[in-house]
Amino acid sequence: MTSLNEIVVVLKGFILHKGKVLTVQRAHDDEVGGGTWELVGGQIHFGEDLEAALLREIQEEVGLDVTVERILYATTFQTHATRQVVILTYLCKSDHHEVVLSQEHIDYRWSTKEQSRKLLPPAISRVFVGRMGIE
Repeated sequence: MTSLNEIVVVLKGFILHKGKVLTVQRAHDDEVGGGTWELVGGQIHFGEDLEAALLREIQEEVGLDVTVERILYATTFQTHATRQVVILTYLCKSDHHEVVLSQEHIDYRWSTKEQSRKLLPPAISRVFVGRMGIE
Protein backbone atom coordinates (compact mmCIF):
# COMPACT_ATOMS: atom_id res chain seq x y z
CA MET A 1 0.00 0.00 0.00
CA THR A 2 1.31 3.45 -0.92
CA SER A 3 1.73 6.03 1.82
CA LEU A 4 -0.27 9.23 1.47
CA ASN A 5 2.21 11.15 3.59
CA GLU A 6 4.45 13.65 1.83
CA ILE A 7 7.74 15.28 2.81
CA VAL A 8 8.76 18.37 0.88
CA VAL A 9 12.30 19.79 1.04
CA VAL A 10 12.55 23.57 0.58
CA LEU A 11 15.79 25.52 0.27
CA LYS A 12 16.00 29.19 1.25
CA GLY A 13 18.74 31.75 0.75
CA PHE A 14 19.61 34.32 3.42
CA ILE A 15 21.11 36.54 0.70
CA LEU A 16 23.45 39.33 1.80
CA HIS A 17 24.66 42.26 -0.31
CA LYS A 18 26.69 44.98 1.40
CA GLY A 19 25.28 44.00 4.80
CA LYS A 20 21.62 43.98 3.69
CA VAL A 21 19.31 40.97 3.47
CA LEU A 22 17.02 40.29 0.50
CA THR A 23 13.39 39.56 1.34
CA VAL A 24 10.60 39.05 -1.19
CA GLN A 25 6.83 39.40 -0.91
CA ARG A 26 4.61 36.57 -2.17
CA ALA A 27 1.88 37.40 -4.66
CA HIS A 28 -1.41 38.15 -2.89
CA ASP A 29 -3.22 35.30 -4.71
CA ASP A 30 -0.64 32.68 -3.63
CA GLU A 31 -2.51 29.83 -1.93
CA VAL A 32 0.20 29.49 0.74
CA GLY A 33 1.08 32.70 2.56
CA GLY A 34 -0.21 35.16 -0.03
CA GLY A 35 1.15 38.67 0.61
CA THR A 36 3.67 37.58 3.24
CA TRP A 37 7.41 38.26 3.14
CA GLU A 38 9.97 35.47 2.90
CA LEU A 39 13.51 34.60 1.99
CA VAL A 40 14.16 33.56 -1.62
CA GLY A 41 14.00 29.85 -2.44
CA GLY A 42 11.85 26.87 -3.24
CA GLN A 43 11.56 23.12 -3.58
CA ILE A 44 14.33 20.80 -4.64
CA HIS A 45 13.64 18.68 -7.73
CA PHE A 46 14.21 14.92 -7.57
CA GLY A 47 17.89 14.11 -8.24
CA GLU A 48 19.09 17.71 -7.73
CA ASP A 49 22.04 18.66 -5.54
CA LEU A 50 21.02 20.89 -2.60
CA GLU A 51 23.15 23.89 -3.51
CA ALA A 52 22.40 23.54 -7.24
CA ALA A 53 18.68 23.60 -6.43
CA LEU A 54 19.11 26.71 -4.29
CA LEU A 55 21.10 28.50 -7.00
CA ARG A 56 18.41 27.57 -9.57
CA GLU A 57 15.59 28.83 -7.34
CA ILE A 58 17.37 32.12 -6.61
CA GLN A 59 18.05 32.67 -10.31
CA GLU A 60 14.41 31.86 -11.22
CA GLU A 61 12.85 34.02 -8.50
CA VAL A 62 15.09 37.10 -8.39
CA GLY A 63 17.59 36.79 -11.26
CA LEU A 64 20.67 36.89 -9.02
CA ASP A 65 23.83 34.85 -9.17
CA VAL A 66 25.00 34.22 -5.61
CA THR A 67 27.71 32.37 -3.76
CA VAL A 68 26.47 29.81 -1.25
CA GLU A 69 28.56 30.16 1.92
CA ARG A 70 27.17 27.67 4.46
CA ILE A 71 23.99 26.27 5.97
CA LEU A 72 22.54 28.53 8.67
CA TYR A 73 19.73 26.42 10.06
CA ALA A 74 17.23 23.68 9.34
CA THR A 75 13.68 23.31 10.58
CA THR A 76 10.58 21.28 9.88
CA PHE A 77 6.84 21.69 10.32
CA GLN A 78 3.61 20.13 9.14
CA THR A 79 1.38 22.13 6.82
CA HIS A 80 -1.41 19.59 7.47
CA ALA A 81 -1.81 16.06 8.78
CA THR A 82 -0.17 14.33 5.79
CA ARG A 83 2.35 16.96 4.59
CA GLN A 84 5.62 17.86 6.27
CA VAL A 85 7.99 20.57 5.04
CA VAL A 86 11.74 20.55 5.76
CA ILE A 87 13.41 23.94 5.26
CA LEU A 88 17.17 24.31 4.87
CA THR A 89 18.36 27.93 4.96
CA TYR A 90 21.78 28.86 3.59
CA LEU A 91 23.86 31.99 3.97
CA CYS A 92 24.46 33.40 0.48
CA LYS A 93 26.42 36.41 -0.78
CA SER A 94 25.65 38.50 -3.83
CA ASP A 95 27.91 41.01 -5.59
CA HIS A 96 24.85 42.55 -7.25
CA HIS A 97 21.63 44.12 -5.98
CA GLU A 98 19.59 44.36 -9.23
CA VAL A 99 16.59 42.09 -8.65
CA VAL A 100 14.30 40.79 -11.41
CA LEU A 101 11.21 39.30 -9.74
CA SER A 102 9.40 36.24 -11.06
CA GLN A 103 5.59 36.15 -11.10
CA GLU A 104 5.67 34.41 -7.71
CA HIS A 105 6.56 37.68 -5.96
CA ILE A 106 5.28 41.26 -6.14
CA ASP A 107 7.91 43.19 -4.19
CA TYR A 108 11.39 42.93 -2.69
CA ARG A 109 13.53 44.78 -0.19
CA TRP A 110 17.19 44.92 0.69
CA SER A 111 16.91 45.51 4.43
CA THR A 112 19.02 45.53 7.53
CA LYS A 113 18.81 42.30 9.51
CA GLU A 114 16.57 44.07 12.06
CA GLN A 115 14.21 45.38 9.35
CA SER A 116 14.07 41.92 7.75
CA ARG A 117 13.22 40.34 11.09
CA LYS A 118 10.22 42.67 11.36
CA LEU A 119 9.04 41.97 7.78
CA LEU A 120 9.19 38.19 7.99
CA PRO A 121 6.46 36.08 9.65
CA PRO A 122 6.84 35.56 13.44
CA ALA A 123 7.92 31.91 13.10
CA ILE A 124 10.83 32.88 10.86
CA SER A 125 11.67 35.96 12.96
CA ARG A 126 11.98 33.73 16.05
CA VAL A 127 14.63 31.72 14.20
CA PHE A 128 16.53 34.96 13.53
CA VAL A 129 16.61 35.72 17.24
CA GLY A 130 16.93 32.19 18.64
CA ARG A 131 19.27 30.43 16.24
CA MET A 132 21.05 33.28 14.52
CA GLY A 133 21.36 35.70 17.43
CA ILE A 134 19.88 38.65 15.53
CA GLU A 135 18.02 40.93 17.93
